[in-house]
Amino acid sequence: MRVLLVYCHPCEESFNRAIRDRALATLAERDHEIELVDLYAEGFDPVMSGEERRGYHTPGDNEVPVAHHIALLRWAEVLVFVYPTWWFGLPAMLKGWLDRVFVPHATFSMPTETTSMGPVLTNIRRIVVITTCGASWLMSKLVGEPGRRTILRGLRLLCHPRCRTTYLAHYRMDSSTPQSRTAYLARVEQTLRRL
Repeated sequence: MRVLLVYCHPCEESFNRAIRDRALATLAERDHEIELVDLYAEGFDPVMSGEERRGYHTPGDNEVPVAHHIALLRWAEVLVFVYPTWWFGLPAMLKGWLDRVFVPHATFSMPTETTSMGPVLTNIRRIVVITTCGASWLMSKLVGEPGRRTILRGLRLLCHPRCRTTYLAHYRMDSSTPQSRTAYLARVEQTLRRL
């Protein structure tokens, strides 16, 4: 399968980096075609400019600033996200990537008076979120996990109607242990082996 892995963490030494490396190794072992988008390493600018926003609804023109990323989305069959959950949501860098790259006409059809928004990225049949959370499972649920909902509900609407989703979170990351991190990496590997 063609897998696009989107990675978002600013620190080379982070546990998220270890997750990313395990995910890439597991996917390569299973002979998937892999493309990596490392948002911090490439210096992706998450800020949408005024000019970009004014052209947001213009087919074709709205793709120009992020053409490479849109091409990767069109290529992919699976999206894998690896990122830390900060303040119960997506890191600003990743949210900015979603804001700038998921533009009308290229990734979804605009709603009209008689139709609702429609999917365009029907090539994507699977979404996997792999994240770390400082909060506990219960606290995350009480807050509502806005980051999880953004990707697994919102973004999923733009994909194949039967797109399957998986969410793996290492809760209580701030008080994690070597054992809990090792077990989580094993869970990541097991999940990706089943793709």
